[in-house]
Amino acid sequence: MSPRMTDYFKRADPAFKAMFALEAALKASPLDAILVHLVKVRASQINGCAYCIHMHVGEALKDGEDPMRLHLLAGWRDSSLYTARERAALAWTEALTLVAETHAPDTDWVDLEAAFTADEQAWLTIAIGAINVWNRVQVGFRAEHPVDQRHAA
Repeated sequence: MSPRMTDYFKRADPAFKAMFALEAALKASPLDAILVHLVKVRASQINGCAYCIHMHVGEALKDGEDPMRLHLLAGWRDSSLYTARERAALAWTEALTLVAETHAPDTDWVDLEAAFTADEQAWLTIAIGAINVWNRVQVGFRAEHPVDQRHAA
């Protein structure tokens, strides 16, 4: 795989500045950082965005996330390592990431309402939308994640 374009940040600078401002707003939101990391990694797994998976796994580990929870994230429905709140967020992440298939089912919304305040529901939905935009940009341009020599093929 080789990148399709490497200067897209420069070419669409105002748009990327807005995206980074959105990320700053998300960091200041009432959502827990670990929860946001789980959402970003899960959406990125679904979208096959290696660049974003690499970035958000690294950030989650840096913020103290348990490596085993990251390893099991794709199988969260069959693992006891996630709280009811995290499960509601992950189900909503999958529903919105796959919205053409799921149509954001009411059952997922009911679980979200039970676990999150209205403000948190709004912020979580924005966070899911944002990572899906980032995934589409990075996958579309075939962005390459960093590789240190220990992991080079």
